[in-house]
Amino acid sequence: MVLREITCRSILSPSRIPGVAYAINPYVGCGHGCLYCYAVFMKRFTNHQEPWGQFVDVKINGPRRLLNDLRRATPGQVLLSSVTDPYQPAEETYQITKACLDVLQQARVPVSLLTKSALVLRDIDVLTQMRVVDVGFTVTTLDDEIRAAFEPHSSSVEERFRAIRLLSNAGIHTWIFFGPVLPYFSDREETMSAFFHEAEQSGADHILVDGMNLYPEVWRRTEALLRARYPWILPYYRRVREEKKAYFELLRERVKRVAQRHAIRWRIVF
Repeated sequence: MVLREITCRSILSPSRIPGVAYAINPYVGCGHGCLYCYAVFMKRFTNHQEPWGQFVDVKINGPRRLLNDLRRATPGQVLLSSVTDPYQPAEETYQITKACLDVLQQARVPVSLLTKSALVLRDIDVLTQMRVVDVGFTVTTLDDEIRAAFEPHSSSVEERFRAIRLLSNAGIHTWIFFGPVLPYFSDREETMSAFFHEAEQSGADHILVDGMNLYPEVWRRTEALLRARYPWILPYYRRVREEKKAYFELLRERVKRVAQRHAIRWRIVF
């Protein structure tokens, strides 16, 4: 992992995500190393030669810039983060996200967090003091062996659900981003039903469900993993890639059938 400290002119970026006014990305790149990460396009804006997932730029002046940015911003919800994980491994050392949350809490700005890391529990004190806050956890599978294959440096499945329970019990609004649903590993009805049950038990308010987009770079990395560790599943992924529209229609119907058997709120976002 290559870590580089950088400065930024601004850290509060206008967002095109519905319901979100701004995004804060405390880092460029991410150390979780998820094979399916769509944010690989961010590499075009760096001078890194390392593969995506093997470098992180740390915006060391981010919290100070945020103070200035908020003075010029109109009121609106802020998302941490849209193209990085605010609680990736580098955060444990640099604490850029923590410092930004302190600024946002003082300014009484509504905040939404999305992460794969149980490190968010470190900041439970400031989160419980915020006027409006929610914490979402990306979870793609209940099988931690599969999690480790696709998301090698992220928190375990057990750690994520424990964090959801603790945050929910502390009165913080939590939700789950079930995405991408991993073909074969997570897309069968019995597997999804177990996932929805676990989500209900955790105290999460709702689930967003997303499909897997096998973009060229994502496919290159995924194909390499499958060829090395799960070669018998490779033909299934090839069909998913070649027949994406039909697969997504089938997946939507499966999700609907499963979700209707559970009480937790849900929404399909693909």
